[in-house]
Amino acid sequence: MNNLDYGIIGNCQSAALVSKTGSIDWSCLPVFDSSSVFAKILDDEIGGSFSLDVSDQYTISQEYLNNTCILITTFSSEEGVFELHDFMPRYHKTNGSYHHPPEIIRYVKLISGNPVFKTNYNPKLEYALDETITHIKEDFIVSLTDKDSYDTLFLYTNLDKQDVIDGKEIMLTEDAYFLTSYNEKIFKTNINSIETELERTKVYWFDWISRTPKYKKYNNEICRSAMTLKLLSYDKTGAVLAAATTSLPETIGEVRNWDYRFCWIRDASMVIKVVSQLGHKKIAQRYLKFIIGLIPEKDEQLQIMYGINNEKILTEKTLSHLKGYKNSAPVRVGNAAYSQQQNDIYGILMDVIHQQITNFTIDIDNGEELWTITKGIVWVVNKHWREADKGIWEFREEDRHFTFSKVLCWVAIDRAIKVAELFSKDYKASKWRKIEQEIKNDIHKNAWNEEVQAFTQSYGSSEMDASVLLMESYGFIEAKDPKFISTVEAIGKELNNDGLLYRYKNKDDFGLPSSSFTICTFWYINSLSKIGKKEEATAQFEELLSYSNHLGLFSEDIDFETKRLLGNFPQAYSHLALIETALNLTQLEDQESIIDGLS
Repeated sequence: MNNLDYGIIGNCQSAALVSKTGSIDWSCLPVFDSSSVFAKILDDEIGGSFSLDVSDQYTISQEYLNNTCILITTFSSEEGVFELHDFMPRYHKTNGSYHHPPEIIRYVKLISGNPVFKTNYNPKLEYALDETITHIKEDFIVSLTDKDSYDTLFLYTNLDKQDVIDGKEIMLTEDAYFLTSYNEKIFKTNINSIETELERTKVYWFDWISRTPKYKKYNNEICRSAMTLKLLSYDKTGAVLAAATTSLPETIGEVRNWDYRFCWIRDASMVIKVVSQLGHKKIAQRYLKFIIGLIPEKDEQLQIMYGINNEKILTEKTLSHLKGYKNSAPVRVGNAAYSQQQNDIYGILMDVIHQQITNFTIDIDNGEELWTITKGIVWVVNKHWREADKGIWEFREEDRHFTFSKVLCWVAIDRAIKVAELFSKDYKASKWRKIEQEIKNDIHKNAWNEEVQAFTQSYGSSEMDASVLLMESYGFIEAKDPKFISTVEAIGKELNNDGLLYRYKNKDDFGLPSSSFTICTFWYINSLSKIGKKEEATAQFEELLSYSNHLGLFSEDIDFETKRLLGNFPQAYSHLALIETALNLTQLEDQESIIDGLS
């Protein structure tokens, strides 16, 4: 049992998590980082949920409608069979904009017989801070809270509203629907309008996935991961979320619980790079606009993360009335890490800017803005690269000279030089090459540990760190370089635990991590394939894929012992790395096929 056996539905405004048995246990409306209306995942007593409950005679199965984000849960028994089609509407309007209202539609399709279920509709608005009262009106059911803050939620259905609220047994004799909406509807809903929403949403996803290349191997995994990343993008501003949830713990019963409903520059830039490789240009263009909007001053340092509506202050607070996932308190909203200094973000952002300028048409205005940002990034990096920082893993106490941060400072200058060359700014390129070389020399001098024969976590340390594996994929060192090969081998020896990788093994602010950070295992598999150990890499990749939940989704972490999914869910980092690894292994296989064909 993974315990994170959830599917995600969404429409690039918000999202919901639906359990393996069809219960909505998490949703925030009207947008991703709003307060929750269902939060059973964070407190199974008071959090609130929406389920269709059946007797033990029923078997329940679940899958996505192929090539869509429409989740189908099937309930089967001798009494009858019905399907629950869960989705959040998303499709193009005639004016070219998107229809993506803050609502969840549950279309109940009768397949055979006369199946019976009870509804358990139990919204708890505003993170269940105050009592939520539900009333039946002529056209809808309304739930509201108004003690400390006012909020409302509307439910529309073609079933008897009193039976729905009372949880009475309902025999399904025809198709039915539930529409949970943040807003009161202006036009009346009926089964025909719901079916139209379903069909239009279906067509939207069919069209979106048709623009994704097809691959001989791992195609289903790549497509599901790509759609999941799409669901974590926020249309309004172009922000990309790290995950759809808050406070799902990295380890059960511990306190590593964070709110991930924000846009980390690092995570988002990596996502955009991968999704762009799959040919989806609009998501990249929206993200670049988001970045341009964040940097009004030429010398302003980037934060590591922002709110999805460009908020810069993300004050962290604790919701002590919620007991947390599997009693893992605290439940946090906001994230204090926003004020940390992490020097690697500039390199990751410059890498994306360079990719966009190289691969896609950039208009003059956009190009000039990106050139201004490029010069600003070089100025900031040149001023700060020698400083210690918190590093990619956000150590909350100690600043250090992390190798990954230094490598990404080098990447920032390297990509800035390439952008300068594309814009024929040769004077800048020549000037910046001196900085690039100085950083490179510094890393080779201080990050390499002769005794352990590896680039280590930070200057002067002997500790291994999985993030150092990325120095090859960012072009700092070649895969065939003996120093990189021995680094990969040293990291595998020190951090590999039954096929899963630690981020690092030295104790951090909370002690020794007891779960594997999923992306690190993908990085290691990539590195194995790059240094020629393709069979070992492929075997480990397929083993890792088997640890996903029943729908192919990954969270942030995997428990070393039980292999259960842990941490916020679904995790953008994990899915972008899955795509990257699958593409690398597929390309290697294709190259070998070409060589075999020529020999």
